[in-house]
Amino acid sequence: MTSAPVVTRFAPSPTGYLHIGGARTALFNWLYARGRGGRFLLRIEDTDRERSTPEATAAILRGLEWLGLDWDGEAISQFERRDRHAEVAQEMLARGHAYKCFATQEEIEAFRDAARAEGRSTLYQSPWRDADPASHPDAPFVIRLRAPRSGETVIEDAVQGTVRFRNDQLDDMVCLRSDGTPTYMLAVVVDDHDMEVTHVIRGDDHLNNAARQALVYQAMGWPVPVFAHIPLIHGPDGKKLSKRHGALGVEEYQAMGYPAAGIRNYLARLGWSHGDDEFFTDAQAREWFDLAGIGRAPARLDFKKLENICGQHIAAADDAALLHELEGFLAATGAAPLMDWQRDRLARGMYCLKERAKTFPELLEKARFALAERPLEREARAEAALDPVSRGILGELTPQLQSASWTREALEETVAGVAGAHGLGLGKLAAPLRAALAGRTVTPSVFDMMLVLGREETVARLGEVAA
Repeated sequence: MTSAPVVTRFAPSPTGYLHIGGARTALFNWLYARGRGGRFLLRIEDTDRERSTPEATAAILRGLEWLGLDWDGEAISQFERRDRHAEVAQEMLARGHAYKCFATQEEIEAFRDAARAEGRSTLYQSPWRDADPASHPDAPFVIRLRAPRSGETVIEDAVQGTVRFRNDQLDDMVCLRSDGTPTYMLAVVVDDHDMEVTHVIRGDDHLNNAARQALVYQAMGWPVPVFAHIPLIHGPDGKKLSKRHGALGVEEYQAMGYPAAGIRNYLARLGWSHGDDEFFTDAQAREWFDLAGIGRAPARLDFKKLENICGQHIAAADDAALLHELEGFLAATGAAPLMDWQRDRLARGMYCLKERAKTFPELLEKARFALAERPLEREARAEAALDPVSRGILGELTPQLQSASWTREALEETVAGVAGAHGLGLGKLAAPLRAALAGRTVTPSVFDMMLVLGREETVARLGEVAA
């Protein structure tokens, strides 16, 4: 008998941006499904109508798309499925697994006040649980789950292990409110069942929910999915991640210039491990990722590690793909788009620009010589390198470059020949050449710059300073 295909889901609430912790949850679900030929689904949990906004939904979708976490089918709106949720509540009622509760909010508060005063549990026990339906008043009611009062509910969690909950600590939770709207706890179970979700991978702040949700599965006679509750992400100081630790939203990381592949790699490694592997490709992550590799302790965000991983991904990236993502970064930050000639130079120069750049701003800083137009603005130190002697030598070099073959070997030979004629080593000409070609003293190799700029632009820039 073949086992059912793996189906995972990511179910964010659209009340704000895509949090970096939510992004990791989405990534884990995506990796688990994609690595097993399964499906990865997206559900927008928009039942909180006061706080849910279309703008937040759009931000979540943008964040997932930037991260490259593609989902199968259309994104599902939980709110639009409210009639189905209500239908299941009515079905549980008909089966005797739920009941109508007519208690008012005042009565519930009075019960809790009395329980507190007497030192008893404040877990509400409805007097309507076993009431004769004939005694039901013509009044508003909620539908409550008829939870077991004794024994245990056991969750076999793929990350946390066996977790036991005493049933006398679980209340008869409300499934359908008096206005006919479903509660989150019911909606999640119905949606996961109808979407055929086999594995619920989510933050361990939902672990307590799993016990109550398992009771809904049991009441409906539905198979319970595999639960895997992953620890939250903490800041470098070991405290819950917050604004004081820096960026929280995925789009902030894009705007800071981190490549998506680097973020995927780093987030995968945040709380999950595969031996000592730190740097890996998407294909390796999909092949290796499993629930057994997820630790139980909270992971700590480390920006130095993130930058290191991102630098490795920039260096290893395909040049054309890197240029495409660089343009996405410029658009995300509101910067001016590249002109055709700038794009051409970047494409030619990516081989020497991407080494040792940890972010796109660092890469662009190295590429300033290629993106600049004449006349160049020169730093004071660069201007100082262009003394009369240096300008004279560059004046001799310029016509020779006009006739040289435009290869690295030929360029090195030509420059070395002119330097040698003046009793200088190549290194002595490097500073004035950098000043002439880039207007700066810290640049890529002068020969890389010549190859990226091309003969015409190189000669023109030297001509601006040559005596």
